[in-house]
Amino acid sequence: MSISNEAVVELILTAMPDAKVEVTGDGYKYEATVISDSFDGLNTLKKHQMVYAAVDSAISSGDLHALTIIALTPNEVSN
Repeated sequence: MSISNEAVVELILTAMPDAKVEVTGDGYKYEATVISDSFDGLNTLKKHQMVYAAVDSAISSGDLHALTIIALTPNEVSN
């Protein structure tokens, strides 16, 4: 069983409503680009932990198998 790209986006937005989220994937491997002010002052590990927490239910159920995360603040994007 797999999860749609849109469902992954919704999981992240539920946890991080201020985020801009783009997810691509093929039903097994996914890549999420998440841009959020919530990441301000956090290191890469903490940013990734926030995103993983948002999709934990899909990972635990086996619907989401592999997720590559690009997590940036708006300032990091503009630099």
